Amino acid sequence: MTALAPNPFTAALAKGDKQIGIWVSLSSNFAAEVVAPAGFDWALVDMEHSPNDYFSVLGQLQVFASSGTTAIVRVEWNDAVAVKRLLDLGAPGLLFPMIQSVEEARAAVAATRYPPHGVRGFSGGTRANKFGRVTDYIDRIEQETTVLLQLESRAAIEQAEEIADIEGVSGLFFGPADIAADIGKLGKPLDAEVWDLIRPAAKKLMAKGMPVGTLVNDAAFAKELLNEGFNFVACGTDTVLLARASDALLAAVK
Repeated sequence: MTALAPNPFTAALAKGDKQIGIWVSLSSNFAAEVVAPAGFDWALVDMEHSPNDYFSVLGQLQVFASSGTTAIVRVEWNDAVAVKRLLDLGAPGLLFPMIQSVEEARAAVAATRYPPHGVRGFSGGTRANKFGRVTDYIDRIEQETTVLLQLESRAAIEQAEEIADIEGVSGLFFGPADIAADIGKLGKPLDAEVWDLIRPAAKKLMAKGMPVGTLVNDAAFAKELLNEGFNFVACGTDTVLLARASDALLAAVK
């Protein structure tokens, strides 16, 4: 029998430590093995915009479990069944896409909690509890699991402070690509108008003590946001990095 291992990413957010991340979309445990030794604080294994399924996510969770990088899974949707399955697989944390209201935020948190605090179904023999060997799993899993909610529209940003007040939310994540689309700037996630919406909302959340994060495929801008007070920022995507490096290599040889 054993005790539940602490989640360093949850603890870091609670302490206000800066966490540098990377987006992982290649849907391969082999590709995850390339990324894991780099030393990022966290990696986002994406199920929303990639061909990942439960088995490919499982393989990547196993890879990151042997590294110092905490794997967070972006679930396909705010769906309690999907959440249950990913938590049973041992996902240390989840990112919920397209949270549009306080009600949707409460439903997301509830999906990560056992009754009477939520609706997560119970199984005594899963990878998450080492197949029944973790003796304090029920007592501690809720405080260790990272629950991140993604705000991706003007309407969601307007409700950010109310959403932040929900018990069990570990951090709020701004999705600049969909925010850009929502305000007529499709394909321009770094546009000034997008960040004129995000930055004031982020500052209000920081003042409340709520960790804030985002993804930008621009290292300099990622560093700027961290210096402004963002707590967790993904500074690149594996697919984009591979594409840019491939293009640059060919151009250099030509």
